[in-house]
Amino acid sequence: MDFQLPDYNVWQMLPEIVLFVWALAVIVFDLGTKRKTGSAVGYFAMLGLVVSGIALAIVGHGRGFGNMFFNDSLAVFFKVIFLGAAFMTIGSSFGITKEKIVNHRGEYFGLLLFSTVGMMFLASASELITLYIGLELTTIPLFVLAAFFKDDKKSVEAGIKYLVVGALSSAFLLYGLSFLYGLTGTTDILQMRFNLAAGQLSTGGDIGVILIVAIIALLAGVGFKLALPPFHQWVPDVYEGAPTPITAFLSVGSKAAGLVAFIKIFVLGLYAYYEPFMAPNDWGMLTGALAVGAMILGNVVAIRQKNIKRMLAYSSIAHAGYIMIGMLSMNELGLASVGFYMFGYLFTNMGAFALIAHFEDKTGSCEIKDYAGLSKSSPFAAMSLTIFLLSLTGIPPLVGFFGKYYVFAAAIKLAGSGPGYDWIYWIVGVALITSVIALYYYANVIRTMYFIKNDAPVKLVFSAPALSMVVIGLIGVFLVGLNPEPFIQFASGIPFTAGFILP
Repeated sequence: MDFQLPDYNVWQMLPEIVLFVWALAVIVFDLGTKRKTGSAVGYFAMLGLVVSGIALAIVGHGRGFGNMFFNDSLAVFFKVIFLGAAFMTIGSSFGITKEKIVNHRGEYFGLLLFSTVGMMFLASASELITLYIGLELTTIPLFVLAAFFKDDKKSVEAGIKYLVVGALSSAFLLYGLSFLYGLTGTTDILQMRFNLAAGQLSTGGDIGVILIVAIIALLAGVGFKLALPPFHQWVPDVYEGAPTPITAFLSVGSKAAGLVAFIKIFVLGLYAYYEPFMAPNDWGMLTGALAVGAMILGNVVAIRQKNIKRMLAYSSIAHAGYIMIGMLSMNELGLASVGFYMFGYLFTNMGAFALIAHFEDKTGSCEIKDYAGLSKSSPFAAMSLTIFLLSLTGIPPLVGFFGKYYVFAAAIKLAGSGPGYDWIYWIVGVALITSVIALYYYANVIRTMYFIKNDAPVKLVFSAPALSMVVIGLIGVFLVGLNPEPFIQFASGIPFTAGFILP
């Protein structure tokens, strides 16, 4: 009997392999130079991300390890976001690596690259075990990075809280995945959907209770990554205590990873939202309720924050709610609008945090009141932060406006498609009202910079890496905002991924 090895097609994993090896090389490079390289190790890590991005462009679409690994439109799109978020995080980290973590630069950048590798594997996962491993590889390095300032009590507290809540959410996720495997007999995500539908039809819906329990457990596990209430409690403390560049990475990279996990499990695997025979197990309204809670809680509580990192933490919760509106809209605009939103959010949030990180490096403060008078002492910094905050609000012609526009348009189109979707109008209404509320706390920072006097305002002198990250953010905010069509076209390939065709 002839024995034939399966077609592993390792070539499709080239970007992940390159970045994993590069992460090891970064640590060895730092040790080999006796930690005296200064910023060289940071530039070396950024080069690894560029090389991995080139490899991603070369390999294109295809499958690896049978059906376990699939570079499709969804994977490629979000890998671009992951690599971009990691690149801007490293560029924003030169200040802290120069003063606060001199002896651990290699470990810092290496862990950041390892987490990015986990995100990339997650994006290409087409079965549950690979997805779970990718999610854990994403999260475990972030536990360490959140507590990287070991002499800072807030940083240690952030790491411990993130670890405890992360372990609990991981248990919920694994619990839900085990139920899905028990119901379907497979870990292949697409096959799971077909087996689940067949089981529903053959048993007359008897599996409904177990499936509901699985959905609730899965929402708890993925909701932690997305910071959806009531799974958001870790966010403000971890965002405040973690190193500011890591906070930025959590707000963009980690959130995008959670979004991919949601798409893989709920949209590709639990296609309950459109299938009549699965109506009792519909996850749409439950997710809509979580989105409403995120928008209300995030925007209202953000008003009371005095620390800008805590303010942006609650803002991040609110943005998770806006993203979920697009996730509910399973039409041709739904997933495309979600992808476009995250792409714009990458430039907006990473740019804002690059400025905040630089301000903290110079002043040691993240209090909003300390930004007083910044418009006179550092007009470029004040102007740039104003642009980023207005984009987060959704003011045209910035990219944040078009992100919300496409998400809301997708939801309204679905709401008008039939009487069973009227409730989505209410969700869009809440989103519009809370967007107005968001303007208040974003404008408060702008008011502080421009209209509150400060006898000794801080003058920010940008280093080349910090200035580059701010400029990249500004270019992205304006370029994608003023010409959104090419980017929404790029995102429009997401709904037709992995054989998933929208009705």
